[in-house]
Amino acid sequence: MSEYVEPLGMRVLIRKDEARQKTRGGIVLPDNSEIPTITGRVVEVSVQVERNEDFPIRKYDKVLFHPKDAIPVDFEGNNLLFVVPIEDIVAVFRRETRRRSGKATSDSED
Repeated sequence: MSEYVEPLGMRVLIRKDEARQKTRGGIVLPDNSEIPTITGRVVEVSVQVERNEDFPIRKYDKVLFHPKDAIPVDFEGNNLLFVVPIEDIVAVFRRETRRRSGKATSDSED
């Protein structure tokens, strides 16, 4: 039997992305730099969020979230899992894709 974390209420479980020491432009970030928002991948979505059409967040979405109220989950040794209130997710990364008809649609980033 394996264990898993199921968020309750208006919360999601996010695996935080690894901290980058260098920006895409090549600027080296100091170790103590504080970034007010963090990116990560949604691992689990509570039933309440899943049923709420006002929050189009799905499992595996890449999101930008504010870590202030994020609760670290001591489930893995590297402590990258966080239970995050839905209101602290400030953006979902989407990628625009084209259909054969030429109409644009948006999908989650892979």
